[in-house]
Amino acid sequence: MRILIAEDDSILADGLSRSLRYDGYAVDVVHDGSSADSALQLQTFDLLILDLGLPKMNGLSVLRKLRQRATPVPVLILTAADSIEQRVEGLDLGADDYMSKPFALSELEARVRALIRRHGGARASMLRHGRLSFDLNGRIATIDDTPIELSARETSLLEIFLSRSGRMISKHQLVDLLCEWGEEVTTNAIEVYIHRLRKKIEPANVRILTVRGLGYCLEPENRSQAVDAAAVN
Repeated sequence: MRILIAEDDSILADGLSRSLRYDGYAVDVVHDGSSADSALQLQTFDLLILDLGLPKMNGLSVLRKLRQRATPVPVLILTAADSIEQRVEGLDLGADDYMSKPFALSELEARVRALIRRHGGARASMLRHGRLSFDLNGRIATIDDTPIELSARETSLLEIFLSRSGRMISKHQLVDLLCEWGEEVTTNAIEVYIHRLRKKIEPANVRILTVRGLGYCLEPENRSQAVDAAAVN
């Protein structure tokens, strides 16, 4: 999951990004409205955390342009000015939720999880693949109800593969899904992360297949749906 934070307070933006990265999200940060508008046109995000008091272009203008482009990304508005008029205007323009500063970080994290779940429609809170389960809310993986220890990168990789079981994912797609702007992660590093994840989920008889020329695929539980064995290393 990729989140854009548009916040001109660098200290607050840094704290939010650190917390959300710890929870396993890829987080990009911009400090003015023009940069936010450009980023939203160039990159796909799963959530926008939007401060209203941005320089160069205020948050409401960013939101208005976003919805005019019919971009469905959910938006959580942050503002220091807690007026009924601003709440109404922001929600009428297409915001999904609203928080006033100061706020409790734990509440913001909970609202982020709720918005992402809501945006996914009827998406279950638990992904299962045979004996392997992944709790999307707590971001905990278990095999036969026994937790397995995963790094943040491995956790994000597992979520990507479980949500796309049986579908091909290229190395470059994984880099885009996992990494933030300015973060240099090579396809060789992706191979290392996948190697480590494979070892940890092997006890559940869950396989991540390498498909020559295409990338990777989590072997479907119904193995008759699996990719042609001749193409698999």
